[in-house]
Amino acid sequence: MTSYILRRLGAGLVLAVLVTFITFLLLSTSFQDVAKTILGQSATPETTEALMQSKGWDQPVVAQYFNWLAGAVQGDFGTSVYTSLPVAPTVLQRLAVTLSVILPALILTVIMSTILGVWAASRGGAADRVSQGISLIGYIIPGLLLAIGLVVIFAVQLKWLPATGYTPPGEDPAAWARSITIPVIVLTIGGVANMAAQVRGRMIDELRRDYVRTLRTRGVSTTSIVVRHALRNAASPALTVMSLEFIAMFGGALIIENVFALPGYGSFAFNASLQGDIPVIMGITAFGVLLVTVVNLLTDLANGWLNPKARVH
Repeated sequence: MTSYILRRLGAGLVLAVLVTFITFLLLSTSFQDVAKTILGQSATPETTEALMQSKGWDQPVVAQYFNWLAGAVQGDFGTSVYTSLPVAPTVLQRLAVTLSVILPALILTVIMSTILGVWAASRGGAADRVSQGISLIGYIIPGLLLAIGLVVIFAVQLKWLPATGYTPPGEDPAAWARSITIPVIVLTIGGVANMAAQVRGRMIDELRRDYVRTLRTRGVSTTSIVVRHALRNAASPALTVMSLEFIAMFGGALIIENVFALPGYGSFAFNASLQGDIPVIMGITAFGVLLVTVVNLLTDLANGWLNPKARVH
């Protein structure tokens, strides 16, 4: 198992190097434009060339990348060309904001999807139709429209929750909970729409297997069959769906953060791309790839724990 973890981490690092190298190659075509944007009206061929020399952007692209990589390995991802703030602490700060919204939404998604999926598969009939109806509603209603509707109801009319803004949990936990409530609801509804259907389908397959009929003939209760046997076997593919849902939520954070004015990872990446802030873009790319690698690794380990046949050595 240890060797497997090391191999996966090594593969993740190789992937991070490849992705960041390709990103750097694409960004290198805009170095001169970024320099002109920084200089503004004072940009001339001479001042632009001087700025590029001071940033090292006139060097060969491969040499520039390996200089960046050498610093990144030591935790130095450079500084923003606009704010002069160090990239790594800033990215981590923004990442913490995004995760403080995504993780509660993911937990609620897993709980609600499991309840709905198991209920629909084990009861059938009206329960199944209700579960599928809930999933269908989640698919039909766009997240942006849902967000606007919830803001109108809970922030504008009832004034229970703030419409925009973010309060760090260290400053005021209650205010933090209120500031993320609507974004979490929006993400949860979209997540449940996808994951509940996956859990339902997998549970139906499990409940049709021969071992379930054998357990029933032995007098084992339906609750025990569903919870102790079928759900455990269905949990492994559901975990894969959960990891994909996490990545989808992470990727969709840009819309949520812009709608609710959250200082998160997605809005930070969007603004950095608009400005052409090359060190920030590189840092965001590297942290994003590493996060996805860690999530996939944890999913594989959890699958191995739930299903011994899936364990790797």
